[in-house]
Amino acid sequence: MTPLISTGTVSANGIDFSYLECGTGPLALCLHGFPDSPHSWRFLLPALADAGFRAIAPFTRGYAPTSLASDGMYQTGALSADANALHEALGGDENAVIIGHDWGAPSVYGAAGSEPSRWKRVVGMAVPPGGAMNVAFVNNMDQIKRSWYMFYFQHPLSDIVVPSNDLAFIDMLWRDWSPGYDGAADAENCKASLRDAQHLAAALGYYRCTLGAGPRSEKYDAIQAAGGGELTQPTLYLHGANDGCIGREVAESIATFAPWATLRIVEDAGHFLQLEKPNEVNELIVNWVTAK
Repeated sequence: MTPLISTGTVSANGIDFSYLECGTGPLALCLHGFPDSPHSWRFLLPALADAGFRAIAPFTRGYAPTSLASDGMYQTGALSADANALHEALGGDENAVIIGHDWGAPSVYGAAGSEPSRWKRVVGMAVPPGGAMNVAFVNNMDQIKRSWYMFYFQHPLSDIVVPSNDLAFIDMLWRDWSPGYDGAADAENCKASLRDAQHLAAALGYYRCTLGAGPRSEKYDAIQAAGGGELTQPTLYLHGANDGCIGREVAESIATFAPWATLRIVEDAGHFLQLEKPNEVNELIVNWVTAK
């Protein structure tokens, strides 16, 4: 019988988190990205539960029903600090593992890098570790074109366009990033978290803190810096071969920029590979986090 997914709430790092949960055992924390929700972990959570984990996927800060950040901070270091605070609040121990997709990936790297004793093994997906993305933004014209939306989000026009026509912008990104995958229901899950204007502003704030003038703090800057270097934990990186958001060549460049990480390319999958190829992705992740 497939383990059931339930819901819960917990307060950590000044945020009231809502989350999906499945199983019992050591903590397996799964962090989603944009434009997404914890529901995209619906195949992985039961697989982790079957492997003996308490798998938890929170709505990250600003994504309803999780609360807005009272400090207005949405930089990656804040998301990493949230992950470490969730480890504490949820009773995690040294056997906990952490998994992140899209924005969840750099959040995971920062959490694991800044407080390595909390996390035994690490999995990132769709955004590579190390300096691969930084270099791609400088000398990879194809990637700069793919990342146009990140720059667009810095302009006030995006505050008008993104929510228009019931957030049709989100539907467009799902189509472009995972070609051939019908992500309408998954896009709807994200829209449900962001239809409120304040919550949408929070999600766009992730990008404005990264490339624009969004608020930052020295504390969170230090956590981000810790996530940009070599991680001490065994680290797996998964990338869809047909990802329309971040190119395969950027993923493969971790051989140069993060040779300490293990790369696996998932063929016939785009950006949302955990939904497009769930059996393959589940197996890769479960085998990694259960390895001795």
